[in-house]
Amino acid sequence: MTKEKGKKFLGILFDCCNVYRRIYINRDKTAYEGRCPMCYREVSVKIGPEGSSSRFFTAR
Repeated sequence: MTKEKGKKFLGILFDCCNVYRRIYINRDKTAYEGRCPMCYREVSVKIGPEGSSSRFFTAR
């Protein structure tokens, strides 16, 4: 994944390996998707009208 200037992301702390990583919005703009850089556990955060304004989360 390339990091483009101004590309939307969420900050995720992966509890599985205690590591922080940015995940980026998918091509369809329906969710933020990514993987833990150590164990490759997948995470997906859906985008919706009743969402959160937070930019940082913990994946458990």
